[in-house]
Amino acid sequence: MTATYTFDVFSSLDGYGAAGADWSGYWGRQGPELFDHRLALHGAEQRMVFGANTYRAFARMPAESTEESEVPLRSHGSLSLNRALMAAGLVDRVQVTLFPVITGRTGLDPVFRGAADFDLELVESRTLDGHMQELVYRPTLH
Repeated sequence: MTATYTFDVFSSLDGYGAAGADWSGYWGRQGPELFDHRLALHGAEQRMVFGANTYRAFARMPAESTEESEVPLRSHGSLSLNRALMAAGLVDRVQVTLFPVITGRTGLDPVFRGAADFDLELVESRTLDGHMQELVYRPTLH
């Protein structure tokens, strides 16, 4: 059996992974349910995979092992890395936490800019703090 790889990303409704101007982290929409859920997700045994930019941002939490195993893999952010892994058919799940904002003028880092075309099968969904949606899909190259 091989490990399951999940591309885990936060996004505005219009597809941006971040915003400039006066938007705060999480677009000001974070709540206790989101934080508890994220803590539980990252509390489970798994290996984190980062691209270079995200690794530098999370440099305080480097991986301590290079062993291969069946332990699930998760990557939060690392947009260009995950677009390339998706195109190669190496992503098993795409998990999008969708924040109810539109950042059309100030949006940064379009999540799927330049990505290949994919069909997505919804495998899980939940509402967090009454207004955020977490959507988990199984991607298939179109």
